[in-house]
Amino acid sequence: MYNVIGVRFKKAGKIYYFDPNGFHIEHDSCVIVETVRGVEYGQVVIANKQEALSAFDICQKKVIEHGLDMKLVDVEFTFDRNKVIFYFTADGRVDFRELVKDLASIFKTRIELRQIGVRDEAKMLGGIGPCGRMLCCSTFLGDFEPVSIKMAKDQNLSLNPTKISGLCGRLMCCLKYENDEYETAKEQLPDIGEMITTANGPAKVVGLNILERVLQVELINREKVIEYTWEELLEEGVVSAQTTD
Repeated sequence: MYNVIGVRFKKAGKIYYFDPNGFHIEHDSCVIVETVRGVEYGQVVIANKQEALSAFDICQKKVIEHGLDMKLVDVEFTFDRNKVIFYFTADGRVDFRELVKDLASIFKTRIELRQIGVRDEAKMLGGIGPCGRMLCCSTFLGDFEPVSIKMAKDQNLSLNPTKISGLCGRLMCCLKYENDEYETAKEQLPDIGEMITTANGPAKVVGLNILERVLQVELINREKVIEYTWEELLEEGVVSAQTTD
C-alpha cells in the first residue's frame, strides 16, 4: 500500500502531498521536503495512518463476526508498535475476550480495547458544530468540564435539545464559556418581577439583558416601560423590594 502525508507550508495554505520514504511521521510534525521551488519547511496536517486504517477494517469485520454490540471509533498504534489500541463506544459492558484473542493472533502484538464516551468519540472524530466552526473538543479543549441545563436557562437559551446539543448528543461545551459571567451578573441584578425604586418612582423589572447589565422596568405610576443600565440605577441609589407574582 502506497503511503503519503499532507504538508502545509503556510497557515491555511494549500496542502501538498509527499512520500514519507519509510519514515514514521506523526500529525503536526515539522518536516523539510523537496519541492519544485526548492527545499522548504512545512507542517504535517495529514499523517500517514494507513496501518491504523487497515487495522480498523480488520477489527470491524471481527466485531461483526463475534456479534458484539459495540461501535468501533478509532485505532492507534503506539510509537514502538508494541501495542494497538482500539477505541469503541457501547451502551453497556462488552465481553470482548474472544475478539482480543483474534486480534492478537493477527497483529502479533499487545491489544487493548478501550471503551470511551460519546463526547470522547466526537473529540476523536471531529466535525462541524451548529455554529459552523470545527468542534471545540477536537481543536482546543483539553478536558471536558461539566455542563448543565441550568447554564442554558441562565443564558435565556432555547431548551430545545436540538438547539443546545452538540454532535455528540450531549449539551454543548460552549454553554460553559460565559457561564461565570452570567452567574456574576445574576447575583448583582434584580430578578424579573422584582420591585425596585428609581428616580422616576417605583418600578417593576420586566426584562433583563444580563451580559450588558441592562434592565427594562415598568414605572408603576406612569404605566411606562423604560430601560436602565445597572450603573445608572446604582447612581440613583436603587433599592430592591419584594418579588411580585
